[in-house]
This record gives sequence, C-alpha cells and structure tokens, in this order.
Amino acid sequence: MKMNDTRQIAAPPQQVWTALFDPEVLKACVPGCQDLSGNPEDGYEAVVVQKVGPVKATFKGMVTMADVVDGQSCTLIGEGKGGAAGFAKGHAQIRLEAADDGGTVLHYDVDASVGGKLAQLGSRIVDGFARRMAGEFFTRFQDQIEGPDISDAQTPPPAASDDTAEPRKGWVKRILG
Repeated sequence: MKMNDTRQIAAPPQQVWTALFDPEVLKACVPGCQDLSGNPEDGYEAVVVQKVGPVKATFKGMVTMADVVDGQSCTLIGEGKGGAAGFAKGHAQIRLEAADDGGTVLHYDVDASVGGKLAQLGSRIVDGFARRMAGEFFTRFQDQIEGPDISDAQTPPPAASDDTAEPRKGWVKRILG
C-alpha cells in the first residue's frame, strides 16, 4: 500500500528536522505508542498497541533512519511483529522544503505492508487503517511543533437565559464547523 501527502508546518525547516529525530516527539506522534527508546544512529525500539478491524495486537518493533541528508530528507524504516496478529513493515521517505512564509513544507511518501491475520482482513480495512495512522502521525507531529490550534478549542456554551433572548449569531457555524 502506497500513499503520499504534503504538510505545511509553521516552523523553520531546522526546527522541523530536529523534531523528526527527537524520541519524545516521535513517541507522542505514533498512535498507540506505549514505549519508545533508542537514538537516530542505532534506531528506535517501540511498543505500539493498535486495533485493526477486529484484531487488537501489541506490536514490538524497530524504526531506523536511512538515506539521511542533514536538514533535507531521510527515510524512516519500520518493522513490527504483533504475535499471532501478524506483522507490519514499511518505510516513509520524508523531504523538507523551506516555505516562502518562513515555515516548512513536509512531503512524505509511505509504502507499507502487513502479513498474518492482519492481511486476512482485506485491503480496504488495512489500507484505510494505514492511511488513518499516517495522517494521525503527521497531524500529531505538526501539533507537536506548532502547538495546539486555538481555533480547535471548544467554544463555551452561551449562558442560560430566558426563552425570549435572541440566539447568538454564528452558532450554526460553531456547531457544524
């Protein structure tokens, strides 16, 4: 299964590059990550708990960095074994570009595969799960660098009032938005 996407991150490329190699940032970004230890030179050992369709498994695996061009690009290579559930492996090629606004454009190309019980679930379930995982990883990564988006904060409900009060303008957009 292959996928690619681009993210606009409001931080300079060097800050994004540094975060990409920070184990605490990576641990916070990997959905279901229970433990992550190691370093960029030797690789990271990880324990990740995930549920794919009806199959829930604890994956133990290794993530290594390859093809590193300092400040510009690298490839994350990962492989995990989930016991009877099977295995997952893949790689993500990541490339950074300086944006005109001082931020960073992050490009990624992911190629992943699964085996065992996971592969028996069917490509639609597995592909959807892999897309969701990649999207969630890079969304969390962006949030780790930029901080939470203020517009995502919950708007407090209007104060209780009598029934004759006129509704607040813009409430539909807040509910639907």
